[in-house]
Amino acid sequence: MNDPIVQLRGLTRSFEQGGVRIDVLRGVNLDIMPGEIVALLGPSGSGKSTLLQAVGLLEGGFGGEILISGNSAEKSDANARTTLRRDHLGFVYQFHHLLPDFDARENVILPQLVAGKPRAQAEVRAEELLTALGLGHRLDHRPSQLSGGEQQRVAVARGLANRPDLVLADEPTGNLDEATSDKVLEQFLSLVRGEGSAALIATHNERLAARMDRVVRLHEGVLG
Repeated sequence: MNDPIVQLRGLTRSFEQGGVRIDVLRGVNLDIMPGEIVALLGPSGSGKSTLLQAVGLLEGGFGGEILISGNSAEKSDANARTTLRRDHLGFVYQFHHLLPDFDARENVILPQLVAGKPRAQAEVRAEELLTALGLGHRLDHRPSQLSGGEQQRVAVARGLANRPDLVLADEPTGNLDEATSDKVLEQFLSLVRGEGSAALIATHNERLAARMDRVVRLHEGVLG
């Protein structure tokens, strides 16, 4: 049997605000298996983004244990955590955060170049992903020339460009109207499944969460 891509054990995160301790995550345990798409459901302020930041190794201050593809984040220095992010994780955010001076193709090529891929290989990969997302005719368009849904599709392609073991998505369609959201999510899930990646997708939308393999709920810092 395959080992989990992600293992969280007793994950905690607290903040001090006005002299008061706020416990955002309170002993979260979670396993995500290879190829599994998990919806992280919870209302705004429930700690979903904080949990994704923990799994994404984007900031410190967390207690407990985080293992990514068998590698312990706690036992890794800053350089090793950067390598873990680069080699094993992909990210898709609510806002696309595309580079405005680069076209769609280049926005998907760049993270591959950072990972050391040859440019010719990166170009082929970018065109394959964008074409699969229905943007084969928009490769040379900059973000300002794309609709909101098209921009988010480019962001999805960028998140999958380096063939991550796990894609982390924070309300990836939350900035789109319902019809566009449904279409982008359908393409996103289809592409993730086709790539064989796992995914942890934060949302507050029950209807969208129901389309994923499993739903976990975060309430007052506890996962149920």
